Amino acid sequence: MNNSFPVASIADAAWYVRGGRALKTPSPFGVMGIVNLTPDSFYDGGIHHKPLAGLEHALTLLDQGADILDLGAESSRPGAAELSPDEEIQRITPVLAGLRHRAPWATVSVDTYHAATAASVLEQGAVIINDISACAFDPELLDVLVQYKPGYVLMHSQGRPEVMQHNPRYDDVRREVREFFEFNLGKLVRAGVPENRIVLDPGIGFGKVLKHNLELLAHPEDWLGFGRPVLMALSMKSVFGGLLSLPPAQRGPATIAATALLRSKGIFWHRVHHVAEARQGLAVATAFSAASQ
Repeated sequence: MNNSFPVASIADAAWYVRGGRALKTPSPFGVMGIVNLTPDSFYDGGIHHKPLAGLEHALTLLDQGADILDLGAESSRPGAAELSPDEEIQRITPVLAGLRHRAPWATVSVDTYHAATAASVLEQGAVIINDISACAFDPELLDVLVQYKPGYVLMHSQGRPEVMQHNPRYDDVRREVREFFEFNLGKLVRAGVPENRIVLDPGIGFGKVLKHNLELLAHPEDWLGFGRPVLMALSMKSVFGGLLSLPPAQRGPATIAATALLRSKGIFWHRVHHVAEARQGLAVATAFSAASQ
């Protein structure tokens, strides 16, 4: 495994997806736009969960500069209940079909931990699986990853969404997240998932309280040291509620500030609700970093 510390540059963006195609952005950062197809989203309340609304929102994010669209049909907010694969597929398929018709160039990720859902959406043209479980909730997902070899987001979480915020505990959160990535990267690669398909996500807010989140965010070198691209998914999360006592709808400026700060620390990929604003913050952070060289 390549443990060298990657240089914060366009070269970090090489993230291979199905068929060996390298996903590279035309700028020194990458933005994944969130398309919630759930009726119970923690942030937008489900306003895009119907197929036409979801498709139009996805197209809007593309117009704003999203490099990847991340479709999610099951809420992963704390306390959320599990959705069946059939229900997931029913919510996602119309939007995927619409994107194939109206934006066939779009790079589509699907947020799922179900093997059946993953296989279905990969057959329909999605090229990335964004999994909150590291193949733990549905072990057959690993077989799908080996078969299709899509891009894969390996995320750390402590527990399922319905219980993950029930008193999460760590002896040393930094060490335990590092050990998680070391173990699961090795497991995936040994099973046959190419390492150059894998991106790491420390799972901010997933089985972590404020002090855990802040300790992780202060040390991104812990995950960058694995030599893989890192996806930061901070948008509108509870860390800003804990820091600033803000409800989700008012966390936009804090999200942009944190996104820019993390880009200056070497994080290339950012998963966000508001693509245009995120790109502005990332562009400013990149310009400042370049001028300081």
